[in-house]
Order: sequence, then C-alpha cells, then structure tokens
Amino acid sequence: MSLKINQTITISEDELVEDFVRSSGPGGQNVNKVSSAVQLRFNLKESLSIPEDIKTKLLTSLKNQLTKAGEIMVVAKESRNQKDNRHLVREKLVLILQKALFVQKKRKKTRPTKASQERRLASKQKHSIHKKMRGKVQGDDH
Repeated sequence: MSLKINQTITISEDELVEDFVRSSGPGGQNVNKVSSAVQLRFNLKESLSIPEDIKTKLLTSLKNQLTKAGEIMVVAKESRNQKDNRHLVREKLVLILQKALFVQKKRKKTRPTKASQERRLASKQKHSIHKKMRGKVQGDDH
C-alpha cells in the first residue's frame, strides 16, 4: 500500500516509519497501559518517491518542520484507538505535503474602470457635502 499525495507523487509505505507511544489525555487507566498515539516519520531528504526538483521545493518550504536529519515527524493522539490514530497521522502528512506543494496564482494587475473611478469620486463628494452640513449654523437668529 502507498500514500497518494497528488496525481504525480505517491509515497511508498516502506519509507514511512511508525512508532507507537503512550498517549496523554482521556482514557483512564488504559492510558498507562496502551500505546495508542502514533508518531510517523518520513525522511524527505532520503525519499526515492519524490522527484529531486519537488524535493528541493519541499525542503525549503518545510524547513521549520523538519528535523536535522531531514525528517517530517507527525503525531496523532486524538483517538483512543491506535488504528484511528494511524489513519489520522497519514492524513496529516498528506495535508502537510499538499499545502507545501500548493502554488498560488500570480496576481494580475488590473486598473479600475472609468465608471468605477467616477462612482468613487461622486461618493466622496457626497460624503464631503454631508460632513460639511454638520458644521455650525450661520444666521441672524443666534
């Protein structure tokens, strides 16, 4: 079985290293006996599943999340069930890698239309007049 990141990248199962540790949180006495939390390590630097150009992009974008050895470490301890945590930790890894691979579209510069400029100026003029009307009243009565 393998872990599919996107259409082109699939990580082999033997590149993932799972450790099972005791989880904190709810579970009563069971917490002290069962290792239900899952730590998943994926060595990004040594991975054969990821092409070199994509690997360099991932290494730069994920540099704060990598260990010194170049591994991504993800932990799941949300569930009391080890099977559910194994599933969750894989989903988390996929989301981290997908987020790092996402390329935002370049913003196309646009200019406001003539009509929108005129509307904006008319609105400002109207607002200015409205504020001028708030001033003191000039007259003979006072």
